[in-house]
Amino acid sequence: MFVGPTLPRSEPQLAAPDVRVWPPARHGDLFAPAIRSGDTVVLIDGVYHQAPALRHKEILAAIGRGVSMIGAASIGALRAAELAPFGMLGVGSIYTSYVRGEIDGDDEVAVGQAPDGEWEALTWPVVNLRHVLERARAAGVLDEDRAAALLVALRAVYYPQRTTAAVWAVCRRQGEMEFAGWLAGRLDQNRHFGDLKRADALAAVRIALDGRETQTSDRPSPSVWETTYFRRWSNAFARDSVDGLDLSTEDRLLYQQVFDPAFRERWADYLEHRSLNPANGRGLALSERLAQVTGEDLPADRVFHPAVDLRDEQTVALLLAGETEQDRQAVARYAQALEGARRSRPGFTVAAVRDDVTRRHLLRLWQSTEGRFDAEASARGLICGARAVEAAKRLMPGFLDDMDDKDKRTEASCGAR
Repeated sequence: MFVGPTLPRSEPQLAAPDVRVWPPARHGDLFAPAIRSGDTVVLIDGVYHQAPALRHKEILAAIGRGVSMIGAASIGALRAAELAPFGMLGVGSIYTSYVRGEIDGDDEVAVGQAPDGEWEALTWPVVNLRHVLERARAAGVLDEDRAAALLVALRAVYYPQRTTAAVWAVCRRQGEMEFAGWLAGRLDQNRHFGDLKRADALAAVRIALDGRETQTSDRPSPSVWETTYFRRWSNAFARDSVDGLDLSTEDRLLYQQVFDPAFRERWADYLEHRSLNPANGRGLALSERLAQVTGEDLPADRVFHPAVDLRDEQTVALLLAGETEQDRQAVARYAQALEGARRSRPGFTVAAVRDDVTRRHLLRLWQSTEGRFDAEASARGLICGARAVEAAKRLMPGFLDDMDDKDKRTEASCGAR
């Protein structure tokens, strides 16, 4: 279950033995290997301001591999309304309002969240305010016109600033202190008064715990979600635990492409494997396929640039066949160096690493001339020199740290003689 500000982790239903609570969902979370076919994911909350939001294709892919998806209350209701035709189950009145077109904006469910990891809601979402105003109108505290005017004024406040104090301030400005007093009284009696998001989230949890069927038998086919972007995301989030290290598979492959002198042969083997085992069509020897495509004397790596799928175990095993324990330790070290650079230098990105520095080190590592640089990069599966430079930038902070350590050890060794 992905939940944050809508339900506290202390909620009794979340303590059920089969419930695993995750923070608000973000881009990449559904690639986690812990989420398997047959599992049920309840999507309640998600981030979108401070990090990329969970993509629709990620949800479709999860459904496609046999994961039941339930959405409610917040981004879960919004995504379920959008993806109900593909098998995502929506729960609650907020979901229903999205489906009926009564509400249609992301801001309806958006709230400011505490930055300390507790994910407490700090502001009022529009859906809860609308619900409270409807309750006030039913109680005779507000008439229809005054409730509508107050909703417009409250909605005009930017969502991270729509605190309870801001709500009271808007009420004073609108001359609706009777309503403010009425609402304060209800909240004193019940701190969850008017919390429509909470009610919908609890309903979704109950459905998941009941174990009822939540997914249609017709799952979306890969053609619905298997795009170039999706493959890029799946590679970026592919991880594995090896030698007690949690490592990015993409980083492991890149390390081999850059540092393994024998990777040229490994990439040639991979091209042969892909030619003999294509996703579609008849398998051919690479030389035969190359002869069909071009009569020129070009190496296969300059002609064929197949997309690598790091979800495929055979592909990973083939490309990482030369990896050593020391390589994996270096990958972990380089990942830590990159994260350290991001923490210590505000605004740092991989793009900030200088092209000329990266290119110079690649030329030296590959013992290549400028004239051979593109050919060397291509033979390692990096297509061309420019792309090799862009890819290798993420390794540079760790590589430069290693060089500094090596220089220091050399100086120490010389000084000891």
